[in-house]
Amino acid sequence: ICIVIGDVKDKSLLHLQCHIGTDSLSWALEGAQVTGVDFSRESIKIANKLKSALGLKPRFIESNIYGLPNALKEKFDIVYTSQGVLTWLKDIKEWGKIVSHYLKPDGIFYIMETHPLFYIFDDDKQGELKIKESYFPGEEPILWDDNTPDYSDREYIPKNPTYEWAWPLGEILASLIGAGLKIEFLHEYDRLFYKGLPDMVKDEEGWWYFPKYKGMIPLTFTLRAKKI
Repeated sequence: ICIVIGDVKDKSLLHLQCHIGTDSLSWALEGAQVTGVDFSRESIKIANKLKSALGLKPRFIESNIYGLPNALKEKFDIVYTSQGVLTWLKDIKEWGKIVSHYLKPDGIFYIMETHPLFYIFDDDKQGELKIKESYFPGEEPILWDDNTPDYSDREYIPKNPTYEWAWPLGEILASLIGAGLKIEFLHEYDRLFYKGLPDMVKDEEGWWYFPKYKGMIPLTFTLRAKKI
């Protein structure tokens, strides 16, 4: 990621939906002046504990992304977000505006995320992928209350239902372009950063893929854009 973003030393970086701050801390180690934001109070507590343990100085803010302009008034050289963030957003157009709002002129936005095509699939007992959801679900969230395992721990079954939004790639791009950003690149990959379905296997670099469909289905995308 550092290769495609460039040298971050002494640059201001806003990490949206930072969770427990591990990526935020990694950017701080690279010399960036980091502000991490997440709506989870417990996640921010853990991020601050990790910060203290490592002797680093990023700032962590507890805030819903849509309410962030009320809590943070600065502009940044870089806005970054990554890995499991877009499905929690109920308004993708407003998200694009938030990203643009916090970028300085010529500032860089970068995202690495699950490809939205992945969310339409499920796998059956024979290891065949089957279409389970629509790629164009509309603005209503998808309700998960059927004992679906957690994405990060397939042994854990969440006790409460969850709501997620599936945004097609075109809507993601349109939200950024409409907010005044210029897309510099969009890359797609046939590997994923977590074991999203049971038949996925891990490669030598720690990424997950479908052996039967290797090289056939996009599972991750990366995007870089500039504020114009």
